[in-house]
Amino acid sequence: MTQQPARLLIVYNADSGIINALMHAVHKQVRPETYPCSLCALTYGAVSMRGEWKAFLGRLPMDVVFHHRDDFAEAYPDHEFPLPAILTSANGKEPQILISAEELDAMTDAAQLIARVEDRLVIESLYGPRLRVVA
Repeated sequence: MTQQPARLLIVYNADSGIINALMHAVHKQVRPETYPCSLCALTYGAVSMRGEWKAFLGRLPMDVVFHHRDDFAEAYPDHEFPLPAILTSANGKEPQILISAEELDAMTDAAQLIARVEDRLVIESLYGPRLRVVA
C-alpha cells in the first residue's frame, strides 16, 4: 500500500472563478475592514500572492493544495470548518486544523502567519497531527 504524501490545505473564505476573484480584489481594497477572508488579506496583495508567502510555500517539504470554499466543500463534503483555515492531511487521513479562522483573523501580516505555520508543522512532525496546540 502506497502512502499519500503529507499535504498542507490552504482554504480561502472565498468562492473560485475569475469574476469572484475580481470582486474580492476590489472588496479587499475598498472595504478591507469588511473583507471576509483574512487569509487572502494576509497572503495576497491587490492581484497576486505575496512574494514571501509564495517563497515559504515553495520551501515546504510537503504538497500544498489551494482550495476556495466552494471547491473545498466539493472535495470534502463531510467537513465543515470555519473558514478561512489552513489544514493538514497525511496518508489519506481526515484533514486537521493547523491554523484556525479565529487565529487567521487575529494576524496582521504574512510574516506572523509564516512563523505560526512553521511552528505548528514542527510540532506536528514531532508529536503527530492529533495534538491540539493552544497559542
